[in-house]
Amino acid sequence: MPVAAQNELNVYESAEARFEIAAERLGLEQGLYHYMKYPEREITVYIPVAFDNGHVEIFTGYRVLHSSVRGPGKGGVRFAPDVSINEVRALAAWMTWKCAVVNIPFGGAKGGVICDPDKLSKAELERLTRRYTAQLADWFGPERDVPAPDIGTNEQTMAWIMDTYAMHVRQATTAVVTGKPLDLGGSQGRREATGRGLMLCCNKAVAQLRMKRENCRVIVQGFGNVGYHASLLLHEAGYKIIGVADIHGGLYNEKGHDIGKLYDWVYAQHKPLPEFPGGGEKVSSQEILFRPCDILVPAATENQITAQNAHRVDCRILCEGANGPTTSHADQVIEQKGIFVIPDILGNAGGVTVSYFEWVQDRQGFFWRESEVNERLQDVMERSFDQVVEYAEVHGVNNRIAAYIVAIDRVARALKLRGFYA
Repeated sequence: MPVAAQNELNVYESAEARFEIAAERLGLEQGLYHYMKYPEREITVYIPVAFDNGHVEIFTGYRVLHSSVRGPGKGGVRFAPDVSINEVRALAAWMTWKCAVVNIPFGGAKGGVICDPDKLSKAELERLTRRYTAQLADWFGPERDVPAPDIGTNEQTMAWIMDTYAMHVRQATTAVVTGKPLDLGGSQGRREATGRGLMLCCNKAVAQLRMKRENCRVIVQGFGNVGYHASLLLHEAGYKIIGVADIHGGLYNEKGHDIGKLYDWVYAQHKPLPEFPGGGEKVSSQEILFRPCDILVPAATENQITAQNAHRVDCRILCEGANGPTTSHADQVIEQKGIFVIPDILGNAGGVTVSYFEWVQDRQGFFWRESEVNERLQDVMERSFDQVVEYAEVHGVNNRIAAYIVAIDRVARALKLRGFYA
């Protein structure tokens, strides 16, 4: 791979490039610029895990706190073979901007462990999770740093983190993590929240562009928690889902897909998505991004749309469900094509918003009905969408840079009010 292409796929560089543009547009003073550019803390831990056969393996884990200016750190824990410190740095920074865009009182953090969770037994995963938590227990806490699920982790992982932390502090502390099972203080609506936030943003964009939902053809790359719920909720809202894909490949069908039946095929029958009977044309999970549609939702992983392939994107609205699915090098191509972008730090912020709701409910010991959660989420997402579009018009920038300007401005104002401790 050419050096330029390698640099393009460095997600930390993509995050930095957008920060630089927004900071310059905002006229951010130099001291604030330097303060906000770098993370507050980076921790590397080496995690010994005894396998079921008695063999001991050492895993490398990370936790990065990018900012606690507006509140405790907030961000998921990722278990994946390709986790790197650069990726975790970028994701932590994105969490800072994401929380600020939707104006919730959190900073940004992220964690990860280099492992393949599919190759570990449940008992091995539990030991890995508990040891990772134990080595970071002094840094975690409801007022310090609040983890959540991400790629390769789930509600069960969060339950193990919560329990391990509780054992270390000698008291039940449900607010130390979000994305927990309902029986342990989880929130109604949390599982669907990221997909619901994407749907709400699509509704706003369609109205903004004077389009009609029933005429909108949608392609969703990713069929995990985010992609599945986005597909289902968009389908229920009247959109036609003509393309879906996961790591095994994709299906393209102009007649539309029955998302409920697809889910049953993949998750109840445990069969490959591309093998779904009568599902239409089989395409690769990458190729589906370039089929013509009205709304494209990349909801898988980062670096899917690059400077090398962005010219092939054929949609009216790009609604980013994954973190960093479009590289900074591709931004100009997408803008020149006149595509309306709902950037990741806005589009997929439904998850962290309902995580905030979960944290609030845990701390007050009073839980809301799902309808209340969804109503509050809609209010936050719609208001945030309007603010980003307004900033784009006022500053003469695209929606992505406008979202960064909104976020950086809020963090900068908080930092000015707090001052510099010395």
